[in-house]
Amino acid sequence: MGSTAIALVAAVVGVTGTLLAPVLAQRSGAKTQQAEFERQQQAARTQWEREQGQAELAMRRACYIETNAAFRHYRMQLMNYLWNVHRNEVTEAGGELLESTRRAHHVAFAEAQMVASPAVLAQLDDMSKALSEGYRRTKCLEEGNPDEGDTLEVIQEYLGWVWERWKETRAVMRADLGVPNSSIPSAQ
Repeated sequence: MGSTAIALVAAVVGVTGTLLAPVLAQRSGAKTQQAEFERQQQAARTQWEREQGQAELAMRRACYIETNAAFRHYRMQLMNYLWNVHRNEVTEAGGELLESTRRAHHVAFAEAQMVASPAVLAQLDDMSKALSEGYRRTKCLEEGNPDEGDTLEVIQEYLGWVWERWKETRAVMRADLGVPNSSIPSAQ
């Protein structure tokens, strides 16, 4: 094998390199494009997840605001109605107002059941039961068939206890929303 053979091998290697260079460059470019595509997809997915999280937080926040307002309004109307029962001044309009605020509370609670965190939902369930009990006791007093020992003062005290419990519920909602200084008070 002489210089001709070496020249022929060198020519074959050179031609092969020349022919393979575009294929190898294309493969390298395809890998680079694939990596860039995957990075873009990950960035888009991260952005979508962030936007979803913000939307869910905004929805929970609006729901908690509505639930808070409905609870406060219902409790206030229940207290007013209790006073009207005590003074024997219950009117049809007063009864309708209590029922409409009660329904509004039920609607807000139903919405919260769909979006609230488990911790908030547990609190809201307890509060709904407590308000229902206050309503039942007030209506029994109105009908002249109160629970044993129930008087205006006893039911008022119960509704005051409900209010104190609501403060705990509100703190749990605030903590769920990530509101600063929303530590949950200890149960006493």
